[in-house]
Amino acid sequence: MEAYLKDKYVRSVLEEFGDLEGLLRVKLAFFYHLVDYFGWCEAIFNHISVRVPGEAGCYLVNPFGMNYTEVTPDNLLKVDLSGRKVVESVYEANPAGFALHSSIHGARDDIHCIVHTHTNEVSAIAQKKSGFGHDDFYGAQLYGRIGYHEFEGITLFEEERARMLESLGDKHILVLRNHGIAVGEADIERTFFLLWTVQRAAEIQVTAGALGGEDNPIPEEIKTKCASLTQELIKGSGFAIKFYEAMVRKMVSERGKPW
Repeated sequence: MEAYLKDKYVRSVLEEFGDLEGLLRVKLAFFYHLVDYFGWCEAIFNHISVRVPGEAGCYLVNPFGMNYTEVTPDNLLKVDLSGRKVVESVYEANPAGFALHSSIHGARDDIHCIVHTHTNEVSAIAQKKSGFGHDDFYGAQLYGRIGYHEFEGITLFEEERARMLESLGDKHILVLRNHGIAVGEADIERTFFLLWTVQRAAEIQVTAGALGGEDNPIPEEIKTKCASLTQELIKGSGFAIKFYEAMVRKMVSERGKPW
């Protein structure tokens, strides 16, 4: 991110919101653009949210009605656990759409960033009774790390929150059956890396399924080892930071600066 801190607009964001929140806004806005860049967004719907350090119960999230490519560091909204604005903005929030995020944020202190997607591949797997398989390189990395929540309709209602949290347990990936996924981690970089891993697993599983024929199974002990090693790899976040910043550079080199 250091290269972007020299940008005049980014410097103005840091001055307006302070270095800590300003940098968080820059990273989160880039996350929205990356989701669009990779083709993972669902028009104006869904959210990526991040906890604001030092401000209990406050989170940054996208204004409702904007394309992901229109999100900028300074138009991100600051909302509470109900999804309502805690700082005035000309942009509107979507409290109903924040229900999934607020449930997890409110219960999991180890999860500071959450992203919800339903790409074709992820939604196809969410529709299948068997869910994610673990007999490919990326699927093996997710072995034992996924919770499953039965479909109850559009995720809007208070009474479903406790059941979603029970389905998630202590995991960081929640498959919303017949719907999509929610992925959460300790920071933006690790959340992006985990989302990318889940998406790649979904793509490969769908492609392999279309081929037909018998899969070559991975032994349980190898899947357990893969999942454990992957978590260790990003534990300190250094690996995830390198990956995230590389993807930002790739996007900017092809699309130009997003603001």
